[in-house]
Amino acid sequence: MPTQLDRALNSKNLFLGFAGMVTAVAAWSIWGSDVFPAEPDPTGDPEKWTADEMKRWLRVRGLLPGESATREELLERVKANLRVSRTANPSTAQ
Repeated sequence: MPTQLDRALNSKNLFLGFAGMVTAVAAWSIWGSDVFPAEPDPTGDPEKWTADEMKRWLRVRGLLPGESATREELLERVKANLRVSRTANPSTAQ
C-alpha cells in the first residue's frame, strides 16, 4: 500500500510545480531587469526621501548599513555617497 509520500513523489502536480519554479528562475537569470524592471532611484532632495527610499538607494549600491540604522544615519550615508553629475567634461574645460 503506497504512503502519502509515495503518492506525492509520483504526482504530476509536484513535477509541474518544480518545472515551473525552474523555468521562473531561468527567466529571471536570463532576462532579469528587462522582463522584471527594478524600481527607479528616488530623485530630488535626499532630505525628503522616506527611510525606505534611502534603504533602497543604498541597497542597490551595496552600501546599506545595519538594519537598525536610524533615518539620520541613512541620510548621512546617502549624502556621503551621492555623486553630483557633471555637465561639462573637466578635460575639455578651458
